[in-house]
Amino acid sequence: MRTAYRTCPLCEAACGLELTVADGEVVAARGDREHVFSHGFVCPKGATFGQLSSDPDRLRRPLVRRDGRHVEVEWDEAFAAVEAGLLPIIERAGRDAVGVYVGNPNAHTMSGGLYLSPLLKAIASRNVFSASTVDQMPKHVSCGYLFGHPLAIPVPDLDRTDLLLMLGANPWESNGSLATAADFPGRLKAIQARGGRFVVVDPRRTRTAEHADEHLFIRPGTDAFLLFGIVHTLFAEGLAELGGLAGHVTGVEQVRELAEPFAPEVVAAACDVPAERIRGLARELAAAPTAAVYGRIGTCTVEFGTLTSWLIDVVNVLTGNLDRPGGVMFPLAPHLRPNSRPGGKGFRVGRWHSRVRGLPEVKGELPVATLAEEIETPGDGQVRALVTVAGNPVLSTPNSGRLDRALGSLDFMVSVDPYLNETTRHADVVLPPTDSTRKGHYDFAFLALSVRNFAAYSPPVLPADPAGMDECDVLARLLLIVTGRGAGADPAIVHEEMLARALERAGAAGMRDAVTGDGPAERLLDVALRAGAYQLSLQKLLDNPHGIDLGPLQPRIPEVLKTTSGTVELYRPEIAAEAERLRGALDRQRHDLVLIGRRHLRSNNSWGHNVPALVKGRDRCTLQVHPADAARLALADGDEAQVTSRAGGLSARVEVTDRVMPGVVSLPHGWGHDLPGTRIAVAAAHPGVNSNVLTDELVVDPLSGNSVLNGIPVEIKAVG
Repeated sequence: MRTAYRTCPLCEAACGLELTVADGEVVAARGDREHVFSHGFVCPKGATFGQLSSDPDRLRRPLVRRDGRHVEVEWDEAFAAVEAGLLPIIERAGRDAVGVYVGNPNAHTMSGGLYLSPLLKAIASRNVFSASTVDQMPKHVSCGYLFGHPLAIPVPDLDRTDLLLMLGANPWESNGSLATAADFPGRLKAIQARGGRFVVVDPRRTRTAEHADEHLFIRPGTDAFLLFGIVHTLFAEGLAELGGLAGHVTGVEQVRELAEPFAPEVVAAACDVPAERIRGLARELAAAPTAAVYGRIGTCTVEFGTLTSWLIDVVNVLTGNLDRPGGVMFPLAPHLRPNSRPGGKGFRVGRWHSRVRGLPEVKGELPVATLAEEIETPGDGQVRALVTVAGNPVLSTPNSGRLDRALGSLDFMVSVDPYLNETTRHADVVLPPTDSTRKGHYDFAFLALSVRNFAAYSPPVLPADPAGMDECDVLARLLLIVTGRGAGADPAIVHEEMLARALERAGAAGMRDAVTGDGPAERLLDVALRAGAYQLSLQKLLDNPHGIDLGPLQPRIPEVLKTTSGTVELYRPEIAAEAERLRGALDRQRHDLVLIGRRHLRSNNSWGHNVPALVKGRDRCTLQVHPADAARLALADGDEAQVTSRAGGLSARVEVTDRVMPGVVSLPHGWGHDLPGTRIAVAAAHPGVNSNVLTDELVVDPLSGNSVLNGIPVEIKAVG
């Protein structure tokens, strides 16, 4: 029996785990009390780390479809099948005939952070899709407009703020998102302990709302009205004050003009927040010694998602709380270097458009809401083959029933995934990467979003499976296939090419002999750390298994700005057009009932539903209905209700509760494990219902292409 330390890879919090290892497996997991960032915090998901890795349904060898059944084969045979399936389609129909879907688990692996981009470049298709357009693309677009780069995302300085306003976020159950904050609930309690406050704006009284100093119900999808009301008040009452940002911000007067039609008295009826309370929020944000506004998935998965995300940071700018301690700040990850100087090429979208609906490209990808129609619609560029790398779009994307049918019509599909799930059951070849205990871990994505700068690397806990394959090798062999170098080519070719390019970019070609690391990802990490902001090394992180604290966030304006002007650019014509569209929605007729999603602490999208400890207990996949609506619809607690939208319908068990506001119903996402052809026995025994049968793929946020998963008009009636 021995102890090993590992960063938990199951959400964005980047908590440290202390693992007990015996007889070649992880038998227990708890929080690492010496971890420099999480200090022993662990959630129920992290505590099941060993169970997830040793799940008997997890695939450990490749599968190939034969006569309608998936059978286990050797690796060389699997890659030969990929070559035989993909290359004829590319030769016959071109590279755009190959679509790619990238799921969010890729952000939790070193291979995803390092090898996906070269693979996508090698495939060279315009039909690239990802989970980003179902949960966060509006934030990337708004930050691209404001700061010049879609990854320049400011995070709330939780450990120093006096007032936090949260919209559409529930970190008590999600652990936070686009803001890496181990023990987010503990950090919120600490705000209160030092005399500060946090306010939650949400259509549900979530667990986070229960702990808040104040909870404001808001009509789903109307956060932009509330925020414009705050901006209007800041200008009308002379409260807008840039502070240290003066001289680094342009477009303030144009924002004043955009906000003019959205006085609190005008927007109150649309968002269901009283006008005086809107004014009060503006005054409190302006008067607080430090304040931060933070919005997450509930503000992104709506019709005006990009406008809402933009307004959040506009409020932070106008109250002088951008880029200052206690406000919202820009982390500096140890594998990244500061910009040499402010200014750059700026940010733009629409370098190409989707073939069927003409939706613009953003960050090199198209909205996943268009994937089904790109498969179904004949013509040049029709997607006839699909490569998926993690993710489960059959459960996570809008009108997923349509996508499920479309996947069944493909000529070829290959999936890099450890499970035969609702999506990969359509694959002709499934390539399972080795489990998390047998590979190293470093958070390329989340250290760039951390509320405190730190560094941590986790070496493999268990030895490599001799018959398994590391995901870096899997992705490298796919790259070799699509570049015509053959299914049997040695992945070391790709590893060496990538290392040479990394050394060249770092300006350290002569450093090759000094680079260390047992695997290709580790060697690339070592180069990035040596060339990064703190000049660390892989060995330095190995010598500090509990991580290295790099201190609180520091101001980074103007260095972080990559706009063409080198300033924070508040005004963009695209934003002005959206503000006008929002103005037109002020008098829009309300729907009687709208649907929103929800999260539970034991769920991370569809992850973990095959782990018994995470699905035990009461049924959590219920339709929450307010008592007043239940009475009007003649529904009682425990009844079955039929829920219907434009996209589809389903039956769900009713939970009558005042946790949702009147006119709003809620279903959790990530469920629906009742489809044939999967090998996830525990999840199939707790199937729940797929809320994305109801969401509408034809409704997206126009600036980002993000799916609208909240505020879906529905009709409900009792079953029978």
